Amino acid sequence: MNHAHPDPADALLARVTRLRAQVARLVEHRSADDPTADDPLRGLYLSEAAVRHHLHTGPAPLPDPPDDEEPPGDRLGPLARRLGLRPLEVTVLLAALAPDLDRSFEPLYGYLNDDVGRRRATAGLALDVSGAPVHRPEARAVLHPSAPLRAFALLDVEEPERPFLSRSLRVPDRVVAHLLGDDTPDPSLAGRVRPLTVPSELPAEDGFTGRLAARLKEEPLTVYLREHREGEGLAHAARALPGGALHYTPHGPHGQEPPAALVREARLLGRPLVVTLPPDDPGALVRALSVPDVPVVFTGPRPYDPQWCDDDPLVLDAPRLGTDAVRAWAAALREETGTPDPAARTGTPEADLGFDLAATVAPYHLGADRVTRAVRAARALAAFDGAPLAPDHLRLAARQQSTSGLEQHARRIRPAVTWDDLVLPEAPLTQLRELARRARLRDRVLGDWRLSAGGGRGRGVLGLFAGESGTGKTLSAEVVAAELGLDLYVVRLSSVVDKYVGETEKNLERVFSEADRTDAVLLFDEADAVFGKRSEVKDAHDRYANMESAYLLQRLESFDGIALLTTNLRANIDEAFTRRLDLVVDFPFPDAGQRRALWEHCLTRVPCADDVDVSRPARDFELAGGSIRSAVVTAAYAAADRDGRVTTGDLLEGARREYRKAGRLVPGEGSW
Repeated sequence: MNHAHPDPADALLARVTRLRAQVARLVEHRSADDPTADDPLRGLYLSEAAVRHHLHTGPAPLPDPPDDEEPPGDRLGPLARRLGLRPLEVTVLLAALAPDLDRSFEPLYGYLNDDVGRRRATAGLALDVSGAPVHRPEARAVLHPSAPLRAFALLDVEEPERPFLSRSLRVPDRVVAHLLGDDTPDPSLAGRVRPLTVPSELPAEDGFTGRLAARLKEEPLTVYLREHREGEGLAHAARALPGGALHYTPHGPHGQEPPAALVREARLLGRPLVVTLPPDDPGALVRALSVPDVPVVFTGPRPYDPQWCDDDPLVLDAPRLGTDAVRAWAAALREETGTPDPAARTGTPEADLGFDLAATVAPYHLGADRVTRAVRAARALAAFDGAPLAPDHLRLAARQQSTSGLEQHARRIRPAVTWDDLVLPEAPLTQLRELARRARLRDRVLGDWRLSAGGGRGRGVLGLFAGESGTGKTLSAEVVAAELGLDLYVVRLSSVVDKYVGETEKNLERVFSEADRTDAVLLFDEADAVFGKRSEVKDAHDRYANMESAYLLQRLESFDGIALLTTNLRANIDEAFTRRLDLVVDFPFPDAGQRRALWEHCLTRVPCADDVDVSRPARDFELAGGSIRSAVVTAAYAAADRDGRVTTGDLLEGARREYRKAGRLVPGEGSW
């Protein structure tokens, strides 16, 4: 045997080999004066001689105690010490699992059970092999339901209808597999349990996580971490359990949850449990998993309810991750890709990574496990592209890890635009860049620097885009989302606004709650319909409409995400909403110079005639950016129809079409 890398299977086989000597001694004692010992049909019937033999047979002499030396690589000894198993319990467990490891035990057990068909250990046989007198209460108590072997789900006592001593014993397959060196989780936990580890390069913390780690090390504590955003509690739990843990995510009805198998898995591996609580009534799961010998950390967004269990866990509010999350990304990059840790070097991030890691990952709020998965996915994306790891790879991978249920009430847009796609004056462009900076730096300014206003206010970023239709408000929102590396969700007002009292507020609460836990930009297009001015109360309709506005004002105070509002008329927005906005960006109607730039930008990839002149439509037609794009599309269809190139005449005709759609007087055509 290679003692440098001992094999648990060989160690368990060595224990079973020692057990064979005890079984052989018991067989010799039973067969010494048994008149039916040589009868091939023994165990199938009882002869008169066999009856007389059983009447005069006394208890077997106690066997010699087994060798206590643990074979190299043994898992049974460490498991017994962790669970406080006595030598008698270890021998009973070993006797029960022996036929699962060595088939030669089956005929021996059949003989000792006096039944060739019963080839597993029975309660009486296991106690006999262990040398325990079967009539003593302390010996029989080893197999009591509250005793460790059964309470820890290490041993099953089957056939309850039989007398106690003839009941079969069976060791669950998962326990046998673990003792043989297999750490594959129980099949009933498939898809629900996975290892939760923190990157080894992540430095220790002396604050909240450090105190939690110290308490968990002192005793097997049960803790509930209430998180503000999904993944925050998980991140702190991973940091507080540097030796690793089992992360359990329940699925399906609570009656189908296997808490006994889960706790047994934690005991077998000697790992703490981290449990993400289900959204509805987690009390049954909390009660089942709150055990005194296994550290358990529950995480979830709900306030703790004392009705969940009788013995209250240690209830803590998980601090927001803030800028500390960058260290998790840096450590995961170092561990997964070999990239030097930006937090540990003396140079600049660009020197090693080629980009600013902090600015790239600042918009994302992922737990430690999802950060690791995002880095792994980013590496796969970079390998697929055949290029070095870049910010776009990290952003795309992070968006994939930020799941969302916003699609029910919003339309998702994957931004595919850049700042170059915006043709705006310098003032609104500067404000848009500032908005992106606020979204990226809010954790540092409002969190680390404690500039949040308090009173339960969130760290959301709110902006209002005001301007005429077609001036670039929606496009600007998409550019801001692209700059942050986030998806843009355009709220469908038709799925939010409801004629029944209170339903609109419920729908909006679903949108805001989902946006709070999702790394995304929320866009309320034509926000006047929801954020309009409150009116004087003249009837019940006015009162309920004002209640809707009051709800929105309260909800915006606690909002943690990024929300943008667009309106064609700024005066339509209630002043109370305006006060809560971080920025109000006015989109002016483009002048002649900007209109020319817009025409040229729209024609960048369109085949044009050599003498095309965009100055004429830009000078003669006062159109906003959206209308200019529509005019170019009309011109492009005309050119494609004749299989030619876009001419100045096509552009002018497209501009005239836009004027006619708007009901405006077309230059040179007179009134009609």
